[in-house]
Amino acid sequence: MNKGDHVLNGILLAIGLGYVLYPSGGVETIETVAAVLIPVVLGALFPDVDTDFGKHRKTLHNLPVLALLYVFPAYFGNLQYVWIGVATHYVLDVVGSKRGIALFYPLSDREYGLPVGVTTVSKYASTVTVAITLLELAVLAAAVHVAPQYLPTDAVRNVLGVAVGLV
Repeated sequence: MNKGDHVLNGILLAIGLGYVLYPSGGVETIETVAAVLIPVVLGALFPDVDTDFGKHRKTLHNLPVLALLYVFPAYFGNLQYVWIGVATHYVLDVVGSKRGIALFYPLSDREYGLPVGVTTVSKYASTVTVAITLLELAVLAAAVHVAPQYLPTDAVRNVLGVAVGLV
């Protein structure tokens, strides 16, 4: 996906996250969208910084970088929601693009992706971006509203809730 599609994904994801967590559309929904919008969009753009240094789709497109950005707030008290944008960037590049990403870089240069994606310049790239974002939101909604019946509520809320201040 191109930068515009990653921004589109981040915006739609932030809005959708507000409604997944607070479906009423009230003040809590708006506060959640406001809290996550900019960090999620910045996170959605962050991995592509490696186009200017390092190896694109390797240097900043891997699980160690995602893990670092997930735990960063615990130590420094900021960047709480950036990991969500980074994670969704990875999903778009793995599912939506033909090339994939090197998830285990620097241990392995092998790029992982699904064979169903489009090129970044495809006229269908934005449509694929919206479809994948809707799928991501459906998975989040299932995790928040359905999974607690089958998983310990704390496990689901800790992964999603910490990100948006629920716990």
